[in-house]
This record gives sequence, structure tokens and C-alpha cells, in this order.
Amino acid sequence: MGKTIPTRQEAYELLKKYNKNDSLIIHALTVEAVMLHFAELLGESDRKKWGIIGLIHDIDYEMYPEEHCKKAREILEENNYPEEYIHAVQSHGWGICVDVEPVETMEKVLYTIDELTGLITATVLLRPSKSILDLEIKSVKKKWKQKGFAAGVNREVIEKGAGILGMDMDTIIGETIKGMQKVAEDIGLKGAEA
Repeated sequence: MGKTIPTRQEAYELLKKYNKNDSLIIHALTVEAVMLHFAELLGESDRKKWGIIGLIHDIDYEMYPEEHCKKAREILEENNYPEEYIHAVQSHGWGICVDVEPVETMEKVLYTIDELTGLITATVLLRPSKSILDLEIKSVKKKWKQKGFAAGVNREVIEKGAGILGMDMDTIIGETIKGMQKVAEDIGLKGAEA
């Protein structure tokens, strides 16, 4: 059977099959939006692919946390995903749980922004407005420096990703915020702002 390019709906249904936790679904939607934003920013032609990879990047996380990024290959192969999708999904765990290195720009972006979206979300939730719509880069950078804040966020991965992308942190943080702002309501970060 040949490999098929999944539709966004098929990818979303597969995500929901393996992930029941609302916060994991919201994280997937967040990463999808940021990937779509970066694809547009970088003038990529196949933005749909970027979005789908963002959406399914943690496909195996809820059911197989001990095999994260490894079990993903099996799940995606069973569903006839192309190798480039599988490699991209696996590469976001580079040096953490797998040795699949991000090579393509798309993979480097995913590797960099995955953890960053968690830090940004945590920053927003502590703001009086609870809104990403008025979030500034400096607020994220201030929280970044507080090592006890969102301690689960691997700041080294974000910095390493910025290095392999050749982008400065302000640009990466700013563009990640913009990507998240586009889906603020869907990811519960619209807050009290109208």
C-alpha cells in the first residue's frame, strides 16, 4: 500500500484516537498554529504539511510516555504516513528521547517551538488578563529567567533549537506568540480581552 498524504481532519482524528487529555489536544492545536505561522513567515509552499506535523507531533505521548517519539513511528507507519512526516515527528525528541536529528527547516522549527509554547502558555495564565493577545516578548523573557517558573520547560532545547535555526530568541519568541494569537480562542488564551 502506498503512502498517503493525510488530510488535516484525518490527522486530527488520529490525534484524538491516541490522546484523550484536553491539555494535550490544546498543546497539539497550539503547536499546529505556530508551525503554520512559521511556514507562512518562511515562505514555505507546503504549509499544510507543517501544520499536520505540528498537530500530530505528540501522537504517542499520552498512551506511550516511556516510548515517546519511538512509538510514533509505529503508529504513523500503520496509518501510511510518508517517511518525511514520521522523521519530522520523531526529530522533535532529538537528544531527549531519540537520536533522530532535525535536519529540515520544518523539523528545526518544531524542535525549537514545542517547549516554548509551554512557557508562553504558563506566562499567559499568570497574567491578569489571561490573554495572549496583549502578551509582549519581554514578559516571556522575564519568566524565562526564573528557573523555578514552568520548571518542566527545557530551556536548553529552545536555545539549542534557536542555534540550529540561526534565529535570535526575540524573533522566535515573538513569532511563536503571533502564531498562538491566531488561535487564542481555540487554545483558551483569549482571556478577558475582547
